[in-house]
Amino acid sequence: MTTALPTDSQERKETPICTGVLDYFPAALAEIAKLSRVGNLKHNGPDSPLTWARGKSSDHADCIIRHLAERGTLDTDGLDHAVKVAWRGLALLQEILESRGAAPGRASVFPTPPPERIDADPIRPSDWTAMKPPGYKVGEEHAAPAFLLKVTQ
Repeated sequence: MTTALPTDSQERKETPICTGVLDYFPAALAEIAKLSRVGNLKHNGPDSPLTWARGKSSDHADCIIRHLAERGTLDTDGLDHAVKVAWRGLALLQEILESRGAAPGRASVFPTPPPERIDADPIRPSDWTAMKPPGYKVGEEHAAPAFLLKVTQ
């Protein structure tokens, strides 16, 4: 399994997350964390643990441009559009890195294919291969926002 950080101790020292990111941008990261909470309430409801519900909104590049055009002003939720540019930029980068083999974050919840419908053709795994994260196995249970669904095909 690929991890977010290198396993070699010298390589880890060359990835200074605290002094190279947190210490540079503490206020900005705090705003991004607030947006994660607001987005979780919007997309998953008040009883859901804080998770990134992948698949609910994945048009990151278009959203970045839309929010960038309104940077410096507040969105309807009271957060600056610039915060949304930063969050979407991180989401886009995370997905690009995952496509190259990086591990998903532990708070990621990936879309699960819908259960087989009686009135339609069965859903084939090939229909949703692009949505599966690295290490995804058919037959295992996968978290969904309000339920667990066992993939059987």
